[in-house]
Amino acid sequence: MANYLIVGGTHGIGKALVEQLLLNNHQVWFTGRSENLEELPGSNGITWSHNAAFPVHELPEVLDGIAYLPGTIELKPFHRLTMGQFQEEMNVNTWGAVQILQTCLGHLKKSNHPAVVLFSTVAVQTGMPFHSSIAMAKGALEGLTRSLAAEWAPLIRVNAIAPSLTVTPLSEKLTGSPEKIESGAQRHPLKKLGQADDMANMANFLLTDASAWMTGQILHIDGGMSSVRV
Repeated sequence: MANYLIVGGTHGIGKALVEQLLLNNHQVWFTGRSENLEELPGSNGITWSHNAAFPVHELPEVLDGIAYLPGTIELKPFHRLTMGQFQEEMNVNTWGAVQILQTCLGHLKKSNHPAVVLFSTVAVQTGMPFHSSIAMAKGALEGLTRSLAAEWAPLIRVNAIAPSLTVTPLSEKLTGSPEKIESGAQRHPLKKLGQADDMANMANFLLTDASAWMTGQILHIDGGMSSVRV
């Protein structure tokens, strides 16, 4: 049994990951806003937002893994994006992860096999129109992933997942109808969109000792979008 912190664990991929870890009898702490902090049996909810200090006193002394999942989807032409929108993308996707990892580093160091999982996007590797702000923020996160993997080796493993479009509450504007889902699916070689469990399965793998010889990797769980043309 291990102790895990899932930042952004109240919906979508984060909630699916919390559920998977609980099924494997791990102890799970997860964050969310107070209005959606619905705890599952065996889990521990923590109210937190990226623009506030993290309540580290609510965590156990030892953390065996952290997954950081908060994200944004602000798809606009470059000329219509304000500096404030660029900054908010960085705040949620990048600075929030930095804050969590700096705050919780001491807890990770007390584990014998700690791991960190961050979330990027397929749009970093594969240029896409209207993705400049999110690709910039997640590109910084990929750089952080590789840098920390080097700096924290051999004790702490750090990897990232780069999904393509996944059906979650966050993507509702793009996946909120059967027609939108079908249209999005046709853009992927596998002709379907990702589901929350697809990403949670990989995050679960990366957090546990099943991936004990992996660090510094950006794993593209994207239906073939980044590497296959059909």
